[in-house]
Amino acid sequence: MIPMNLEKQVAIVTGAGRGIGRAIAMALARCRAHVMLVARTDSQLQEVAQSIRQSNGLATVMATDLGEERQIVAIFERVRQLLGRVDVLVNNAGIGIFGPLADFAAEDFDRVITTNLRGTFLCCREAMKLMMRQKSGYIINIASVVGFKGYPNQAAYTASKHGVMGLTKSLAVEAQKYGIRVSAILPGGVNTGMVPDARPDLHLHELLKPEDIVQSVLYLLSLSENAAVDQIYIRRRASTPF
Repeated sequence: MIPMNLEKQVAIVTGAGRGIGRAIAMALARCRAHVMLVARTDSQLQEVAQSIRQSNGLATVMATDLGEERQIVAIFERVRQLLGRVDVLVNNAGIGIFGPLADFAAEDFDRVITTNLRGTFLCCREAMKLMMRQKSGYIINIASVVGFKGYPNQAAYTASKHGVMGLTKSLAVEAQKYGIRVSAILPGGVNTGMVPDARPDLHLHELLKPEDIVQSVLYLLSLSENAAVDQIYIRRRASTPF
């Protein structure tokens, strides 16, 4: 890991209960940030928080349905009241529902877009309100290789991640004058619970690890204030193309 001291900084990580989000939250806590753990399942968040605190880190649990605007607004209001600021937002939460487009239910499409795209938009919006006052902050959106590519049976998921990329590109320019940076990380296949449904043809030993994504997050946060990175695409090194 890149050595870094984020003491007195506040980091919000969505989807922090497992997989990539958990790994990112744990790493930021090791860098001494106060990490706000956000996800739907309270029991998973409590386990992550306990692990952080056992290592003398700081963590606050915020069980939240990212499909509900009022709950997202409440996250940032609580952060403002408790800590007064937010320095880092990692939008990692996401769901995947897969299947042929011709048979795909509209309600499933709506669920994917609501969580992956609308939830990211709302978190960005609320973070911006605090970061604009501070004249500083970093928003990192975890997208996917399907943010610029397409695969069979992934139309809804792909549409949501293309949307995240559009949101990221626009906000990166809009946020510049406030001293706020916005980047996207686009991983290829990562060894998480989503892969067996999305790509059953892949072998687990070929996949990226959540820690590979952590390295990119820490790299972005290690840059000087004069440096900005629009996006990082991390592909898996395998004998067959992704």
